[in-house]
Amino acid sequence: MKPALLCIDLQYLDAARGCGVFADPGYSAFGKKGEEYYFARLERQVLPNVQKLQALFRDKGLEVIHIRVMSQTRDGRDRTYWHKKLGLHCPPGSREAEFIESVAPRDDDLVINKTSASPFGNSNIHSLLSRLGITQLYCCGVFTDIAVESTIRAAADFGYCPMLIEDATATTSDAIQQDCINRLDGRYCEMVRTQELQEDLEQHVRSVRKKTGYW
Repeated sequence: MKPALLCIDLQYLDAARGCGVFADPGYSAFGKKGEEYYFARLERQVLPNVQKLQALFRDKGLEVIHIRVMSQTRDGRDRTYWHKKLGLHCPPGSREAEFIESVAPRDDDLVINKTSASPFGNSNIHSLLSRLGITQLYCCGVFTDIAVESTIRAAADFGYCPMLIEDATATTSDAIQQDCINRLDGRYCEMVRTQELQEDLEQHVRSVRKKTGYW
């Protein structure tokens, strides 16, 4: 199976302190404890692991695909019903639509824009993956129980083989993370950890970097 790395919603909307859904210092939909847990896991574990995986996939000549929330229009009229209801709006050029710099697209990485939890309902991701011959999707990003889970479930329904990279995803508590894994693992995806995936790719996929002076 030909793999790709899906980096889900690692943007200022929901992966940066003081921005997007975390912009109001006096209010948190996840509670103060949940918010602190989330950012501790994101900053100490998830972003460093995603960086490692992005570098490895690029080195092996495998696709790194970035998925983000962003409308086509400035007023957001093309958003899905639930994004309108929840007040989620990332117009083109907005801070919320920007990727977190440490894991942002590089060179010729692909970017998919969406206005829903999963990109499969309102983007060209399925046709794109089909053209690229990609059948195995390694999923990382945030939130594990929202966008990551929705993407995995939809991908499985579309006939892909999703893989959840457990230590490269984050949500607001250990309990929610584990509940999500229990729902998905063995039913909609398989679970893998960063080091295990690194070792597997290093062993089975050759680097595309030239060892000679040709390039």
